[in-house]
Amino acid sequence: MTDALGDGLRLLRAFASNPRQIGAVLPTSRTAVRAMLDLADVPAAGLVVELGAGTGVATREILARLGPAARLVAVEIEPRLARLLTERFGDPRLQVVCGSAEDLDAHLDGDRADVVVSMLPFTSLEAGLRRRLLDVLPRALRPGGTALVIQYSPLVRGELRRRFAAVRTVVTPWNVPPAFLFACTGPGAAAAGR
Repeated sequence: MTDALGDGLRLLRAFASNPRQIGAVLPTSRTAVRAMLDLADVPAAGLVVELGAGTGVATREILARLGPAARLVAVEIEPRLARLLTERFGDPRLQVVCGSAEDLDAHLDGDRADVVVSMLPFTSLEAGLRRRLLDVLPRALRPGGTALVIQYSPLVRGELRRRFAAVRTVVTPWNVPPAFLFACTGPGAAAAGR
């Protein structure tokens, strides 16, 4: 079985087990991931955090761009997918965390990221959980850092604008369905008031 076909089946099984948590039945296209990563300076980052790493489509691209002394913390809540990531990538720069992105502060042990890459399905999450996870994004960044968010709907844009001073939006039609890419920088009024 090819990696792409196997990953599609793994993601479909995870989606069937918990559709609101997984949020996608197909892995995100490499084209969409590359377009998203182009919105931040990943090669200059000392720490990149990936939320909702899934089967590793973005993980692979992040590692390809990451500097030799940098590190990537990939957070995946689904244990089978977290195990797959650990087995698939033998890169010493990668730390796979099986847990919730909601606990990112604890996962990072006080460190903050230059780039946060969110693959989380915000629009399919319960409203309270969605708000808590979105609140994690600005807190996880160092000053001058960038949060990259991929979604299949523009609905989360307003919530991102409340948390960040600047939100750049790019639509990539080369994904099924088309993907909305958000690059978020600077704390917004809601985040600064915490």
